[in-house]
Amino acid sequence: MSVERVFAARLAGTAVFDPLGDQVGKVRDLVVMYRATMRQPPKAIGLVVEVPGRRRVFVPMTRVTAIQPGQVITTGLVNMRRFEQRRSEVLVLNDMLDRPVVLREDGGEAVIEDVAIEQQRNRDWLLTRLFLRRATDARGPLARLRRRGETLLADWAQVDHPQRSDIEQGAAQLIAAYQDAKPADLADAMLDMAAKRRFEVAESLDDERLADVLEELPEDVQVELLSRFEPERAADVLERMQPNDAADLLDALSDEQAERLLQLMEPDEARGVRQLLSFEEGTAGGLMTTEPVILSPETSIAEALAQVRRAELHPALASAVFVTRPPLEPPTGRYLGLVHFQEMLRHPPHEAVGAFLDTEVEPLRPDADIAAVTRVLAAYNLVSVPITDEADRLIGVVTVDSVLDEMLPDDWRRNTDDVLTTGGI
Repeated sequence: MSVERVFAARLAGTAVFDPLGDQVGKVRDLVVMYRATMRQPPKAIGLVVEVPGRRRVFVPMTRVTAIQPGQVITTGLVNMRRFEQRRSEVLVLNDMLDRPVVLREDGGEAVIEDVAIEQQRNRDWLLTRLFLRRATDARGPLARLRRRGETLLADWAQVDHPQRSDIEQGAAQLIAAYQDAKPADLADAMLDMAAKRRFEVAESLDDERLADVLEELPEDVQVELLSRFEPERAADVLERMQPNDAADLLDALSDEQAERLLQLMEPDEARGVRQLLSFEEGTAGGLMTTEPVILSPETSIAEALAQVRRAELHPALASAVFVTRPPLEPPTGRYLGLVHFQEMLRHPPHEAVGAFLDTEVEPLRPDADIAAVTRVLAAYNLVSVPITDEADRLIGVVTVDSVLDEMLPDDWRRNTDDVLTTGGI
């Protein structure tokens, strides 16, 4: 091994390679097992590695031939069956980091911020060291752990490890490990967590990140999490979700819950969501979002490109701008056409978008069924379709991801079908 001591939090996200140098995935967690007594350091038995398709598989430490800065090398022989945590197994990032412990020397409290594993002479990897941050004098069971206290490195045997399941656990280190990951990756990890841990992670996310992650979770898990938040926080998160996703989530709640949250949302945000709730499920109106990029025909290409460059804009909505007469908020003035992103790149920045309209794409009505939406997307090689009302006013667009979400089985996010059973990577 190239490294004798490895810190788990730094290992998260590290690329995993086969002996030929081809990347096969990324490390998502470290699996350890407690031994006969808690005084003995746990044994690291393997890595949870995410391979293409967001499948998480188990790679035993016996298959790891080298751990180097920025990479893990394996033998290349990996079981492709999806990883399922056993009762005797502990995931370091998920279950151990941010957990409170007690220092034996003085009885002080601390929280685990990282752990180190070291290879022994018999080639086993043991969890020998803990990077801790002392608790400070704040109120509440978790608040006192959130302030920045003194840090220290301790041996495993120098601390007591509370094992009660009701102990509150933070999620800062776990979230940090996923800070560069897509929301879908964090959502996938949260699906494998117990409900209590899943809520702890969700509670620690900021509203914007939580909204993005919720959009990637199954409906029952969305409801589970949203129902546990204070109504004011839930309303804030709904405001940051795509309107169609927020509408779908509210539709899964009781009428009383949904109305209460709508009342707490900003009026402009609530108005768009209420409109979507008025359309039947499975129709263009029920699938559309009310937040496409809408511009007047006089808008310059430079301004249009600035609009689609916004980091918060969904990629499918950045593929085109929709041009209408004022007003430019749905329901707009008369819909004139759309301008594709690629078309804008072909012309000088000072030109007006109204000169390059694609008028061949006929907008659909909100009562159009999903088959009609799919035909338009396929016929014109589009990723979004405009939806207009009887007065030819733009009221929203349907994006291809919403269509796929509607057409896939309800449990597609939980699909654990192990078609790729075993084999070499």
